[in-house]
Amino acid sequence: MTFSRRALGQGDLDLLIAGHERFVDGRAGGRRLALKFIDLRGLSLAGRRLDDADFSGCSLEGAHLARARLARAVLFCCDLKGADFTDADLTRADLRGACLRGATLHRADLTKADFREGVIAVPHATKGLSSVRHETRQGVADGASFSGARLDGAALNGFSAHKVDFTDCAMKGTVLTGANLKEADLSGAMMEGAEVSGANLSGARMVGTILTGVAMETAHTERTDMTGSLREPTREAMARAAELLERALDGNAWAESGGVLGGPAKLDGEDLRPLGARLKGLKLPALSARGACLVGMDLTGVALQGANLEGADLRGAGLRGTDLRGARLCGALLNQADLRGAILSPLPLGGGRSKPVDASGASLRYARLEGADMTGANFTGADLRGADHPPEQGLAVA
Repeated sequence: MTFSRRALGQGDLDLLIAGHERFVDGRAGGRRLALKFIDLRGLSLAGRRLDDADFSGCSLEGAHLARARLARAVLFCCDLKGADFTDADLTRADLRGACLRGATLHRADLTKADFREGVIAVPHATKGLSSVRHETRQGVADGASFSGARLDGAALNGFSAHKVDFTDCAMKGTVLTGANLKEADLSGAMMEGAEVSGANLSGARMVGTILTGVAMETAHTERTDMTGSLREPTREAMARAAELLERALDGNAWAESGGVLGGPAKLDGEDLRPLGARLKGLKLPALSARGACLVGMDLTGVALQGANLEGADLRGAGLRGTDLRGARLCGALLNQADLRGAILSPLPLGGGRSKPVDASGASLRYARLEGADMTGANFTGADLRGADHPPEQGLAVA
């Protein structure tokens, strides 16, 4: 930067934020926070409610913003080098032209955030805003870490993300046109429908990345490692969709008739993605879907008591409120799955017996577990890194 910013102390900042929080709550005396071209380096805004605040042109280098609420906040052309945004809510935030080199954004919610280039009016070093010049600034986050972050629908056109950690990120519909992702780590990222035209993915690591609906041939992929990446369902899987749905409907009839009609659905090893949301709300107790692919599927409210989902791929699946009592989830992939309010407690079997959930060896990285009932569940050897509301002490966890 070629101009000096006026520094603000922590005490003065806290007073201004308190006024903004009153504004957010609609209380008397509230005032929207608008700090432009202010030096806030190293200060703490952690956990504060800063929705719709304006920090245009500010320096927040090394600032502490973990768990801060910054929905729709304006961070236009800000210096955010080394800042900590762990678990922050940056939904629809304006980050155009911002510099995020070396910043930490673990588990941050950046849904529909804007990282494109920005043109800023820079004040004169001595004359201030009475004499300005315009500068175009590219969004930059080289060396930053976004692991487990949600970037669905975010605009990263022309963004520079050299050697950035995007592991296990939710990136559905993310626009990466012309972005520099050279040597970035996108392993396990869920990039359904992402736009990568002209993006530089040379030397990038995309092991196990979900690439459904992504035209990789329009990107630069020299030395890109796409081992185990998941692409579109095969023609065979699409052709089997009607048969698989019929099996599921038979399982639902079996449950609703008390075992008189149909029988438990058997879908072992099948790619169920072509079914879309058609399983939503069905009763499928005792379902067998070992090793099945259910990536990104909406299974909200499905009754899956006693289901066998060993080794199934449920990354990014919608399982909110789903009844999974007594289910077998050994070795299943549930990274970024939404299990909020899900029931993973023991399934009563009669005679005082019950069957607990077995999730031993499962991967639940960055899964959403708020409000889930995990009483008695076995998580021995499970990978729960980055999961919110992980199992409480007393459960079997490695």
